Parts: sequence; structure tokens; C-alpha cells
Amino acid sequence: MMVALALLVLGALIAATAPRVLARGSWPDREPVLALLVWQCMVVAVLLCCVLAMALSGAAAWQAVRGHVFAPAPSQVVEAYGLSTFGESWPAVVAVLLACGGLWTAAMLTREIRLSRARRRARRAELRTRAPMLPGEEPAPGERLVVLEGDRPDAWWLPGSPPRLVVTTAALRRLEGRGLDAILAHEQGHRRARHDWLLHCSSALASGFPRVPVFRAFRDQVHRLVELAADDMASRRCGRLAVALALVELNEERGVFDPAVPHPAAQVPQRIDRLLAARPRLPVVRRLRVTALAAAVPLVPLLVAFVPGLRALG
Repeated sequence: MMVALALLVLGALIAATAPRVLARGSWPDREPVLALLVWQCMVVAVLLCCVLAMALSGAAAWQAVRGHVFAPAPSQVVEAYGLSTFGESWPAVVAVLLACGGLWTAAMLTREIRLSRARRRARRAELRTRAPMLPGEEPAPGERLVVLEGDRPDAWWLPGSPPRLVVTTAALRRLEGRGLDAILAHEQGHRRARHDWLLHCSSALASGFPRVPVFRAFRDQVHRLVELAADDMASRRCGRLAVALALVELNEERGVFDPAVPHPAAQVPQRIDRLLAARPRLPVVRRLRVTALAAAVPLVPLLVAFVPGLRALG
């Protein structure tokens, strides 16, 4: 049971300190894809701590669970964990609470997916209304581009089956060839990286556990970093200047450049400044070091959970 408590303390420590540590550096703006990997590793580490603590607490509370968790292990391994130290009441309470947390997480993720599908169906119905098929016209196989009549320049990727890339006629009139290519490459970057699933998972965790700092910060950072990552994907194809100019053309009439006017897309000026600054990427050695450290964080709960058993076998 002491191992389960250590895992809970470790998970709380990672959840509380990871957002502060990651917020100190400016490197995530230079490496948004790497930053997304680091955030995912932190979240996975916290979830692993909870899952392993739940398994060990359940094994300490109920013999049936212990038989499944330690089924292939010899008796000295079971004894090394001291599962009977705290009796059966406290481990049972901890196991039930953690199991309820897991069910609540699954419920929040299911709710997020259902809401997303409902929004997607509504937007597809709007597309069918605003861009109806002509009599006798049939959709071309693999067709993904939809052009809408509209006075507001805009472009977005609509995931689903089949996926759709939507562009308004105002965007076509305003953007030149290279600018239009940049916006389309940005949206295609979202599609290739499956950013929609990452957004769903982060929103589900933050909605289910709004008081957990790492989940709340994960949601906020994911919404920002996926845009930076898509900007970089478009920049590699069309150039940073083309992407920055396209963002200006699409957003200059929305008030996002007025600091006195709050706007959901207030990060657009920062994205443009970042593209124009053209700061270099991190050195390869540092990128590899950060990747290795991030990948090692989820291994820490596994080491904490298995060290007593390995010592008993040794």
C-alpha cells in the first residue's frame, strides 16, 4: 500500500509542477510539436500514477483483485508490497475513488466526442444548405474542397467522413495564390496531425477535472500549440512571410489586432509576430535531450510500481 501512496504523491507532484516548469521556457514557441509531445508525456505520467495506484489499492483491499494483479508473481513479490499493512478499509476507499475518477474521465471523453459529432453534423447540414448539389450532380469521389459564398474571409477544416476543406469566396477574392496555398497548407497540417483528437482529449480532461493544474494547462496549451504547429507546416511549404500575410488578410477585419477589444482569436497577432521573427529551431542535440527526458517521465511511475517486486526477485 505504501507504493500506491507513493504513486499518488508522485502524480500530484507532476500535476502541480509540470505546468510551472514548462511555462518558464520560451522554447515551446520554437518547437510546438516537441512541446505537444512533452505535454502529452506529463499527462500520461499522471494518468499512469492513478491507474497503477488503483490496481495496487484494489489488490490490497480484495483478494480477487490481488489474484489478477499478481497472478504470475511468486509469493515473495506479493509480500514485498506489504499489501496488508493498512488493512482493507483505506485501500478499498482509495481504489473506489480512483475507479470513479477513471469512469468520470471516460464519461467526459464520451461526452466531448458526442458534442463534437453533433457540432460536425450541424456544420455539415449548413454546408449542404449553403452549397447544395445541383439537379443531377453527384459528389466526386475523394472531393474534399467546398467553396461557400460569404462576405467574411475564412477557411477551416471539417473532419469526419469524408473530410472537407471549406473556403469562402471572400477568402478566394482576398488571398493571392501563395496566400491561399498557405492557408490551405495550414488546415491540411491540422488534418495530417489529427489535432482534433488531441483537442478532444485535452478538453475532456480539463472539463472532468478543472482543478487539476496539468489538465487545465494542457487544454490551454494544446489550443495554442496546434495552431503554431500548423503554421510551421504551412511555412515549410509556402514560406513564413506568405503564412503571416495570409493570417493578416483573413483577420484584419475581425478586431484581433486591437488590444482593447477582447477576441477569441487574440493569439493571431502573436502567431504573426512569431512567423515574422523567424527564430531558429532548437539544436538537434537539445531536441533529442528534451525528447528523451519527456519520454522518461512516464517511466517513473512504472519504476516506482515495479521496484519492490524486482528487489524481491533479486
